[in-house]
Amino acid sequence: MQKIKTIDDNHIEDHDGIAVIRAGGHDRDWNGLHYNLGLSSRSVGSRELSMNVATIPPGGVAGAHIHVGFEVGLFILEGRVRHAFGPGLRQLVENQAGDFIFIAQDVPHEVYNMSDTEPVVAVVARSSAAQWDDIIPYDPETDRQ
Repeated sequence: MQKIKTIDDNHIEDHDGIAVIRAGGHDRDWNGLHYNLGLSSRSVGSRELSMNVATIPPGGVAGAHIHVGFEVGLFILEGRVRHAFGPGLRQLVENQAGDFIFIAQDVPHEVYNMSDTEPVVAVVARSSAAQWDDIIPYDPETDRQ
């Protein structure tokens, strides 16, 4: 297979209809999480999907936020995670390796690694190719009474 176009230090290959992202690419650190380079409009030209692998370090927290207008699916590869979610972050759900998690659009949530010694590693898929657009911080105090 001939490599047609290479972007990002040889991690992304465009094969005219199939794009490949080779292991080892780092995209960014955001809100307490580390993201590997993944599929998005920016990386492979997708129009309706983004997907990557996120790592929450031991004891880490992804601060409260909302995905405005798009859904998120997670598959936990390693570790145990807790989501506080909903208005005021009053609801809790815990998940572990092997679990799938669906987060509906516009649901406020905060994510906690439940271990002080092991990371949480998850595949993250979004129904938005923008990947980082339309994520806003959430202050749970605005919904607490």
